[in-house]
Amino acid sequence: MQSFLFGHTQTGLPIMGYRFGNSGPKVLVLGGVHGDEIEGVWAANGLLSSVQKKYDLNLQLVIVPMFNLDGILMKERRNASKIDLNRNLPTKDFTSVAATERYFPGHTANSEAENQALVSYLEKEKPKFILSLHSYKPMLNYNGDCKIEAEVISKHTGYIVTDSIGYPTPGSLGTYAGVELNIPTLTYEVERGLDQASVMKQVPAIIDGLRSAERFA
Repeated sequence: MQSFLFGHTQTGLPIMGYRFGNSGPKVLVLGGVHGDEIEGVWAANGLLSSVQKKYDLNLQLVIVPMFNLDGILMKERRNASKIDLNRNLPTKDFTSVAATERYFPGHTANSEAENQALVSYLEKEKPKFILSLHSYKPMLNYNGDCKIEAEVISKHTGYIVTDSIGYPTPGSLGTYAGVELNIPTLTYEVERGLDQASVMKQVPAIIDGLRSAERFA
């Protein structure tokens, strides 16, 4: 494992990344895009702990378990600027209008340090697959050619596999990477309210989903 500085938060805190493997397709796993979705953070950290003990994937894997570190520390969906990072990416449909304050995307696309680091990483590294760990209703929302990975995970969890989360998400990672950059992007919505032990039981499903992504080589 190699740890590295993925970027900084809006307040200057370090966003750490952890790299595994030196062959196979590049894959990015994000946790904690929304700071109040602790189940996604637990899942990302559980994955990190598991692959530290044993890594047998033919992937160049990067895990960023606490992407919105400011939000996580505040137990807040948004970042320190009160901006929803998953509505702030520079998609063609970006809008500064939000239904509620909770989803405020900012006045300008890609204005936030966290997303600037993410966009820079995607441009430089060009991963073949992205897995973003959130929490909401139990579902696997795929954008692009990763329905197979969603179905692999669903066999373990019973989660619904869908190409729509059910409402518009301008400025989201699924739209930006999965649709516009043509990087298959799977948003894994861990069931909200699960305890940490129950979330940890889903780590083998995540690993099997990642193993399926070896096909992107």
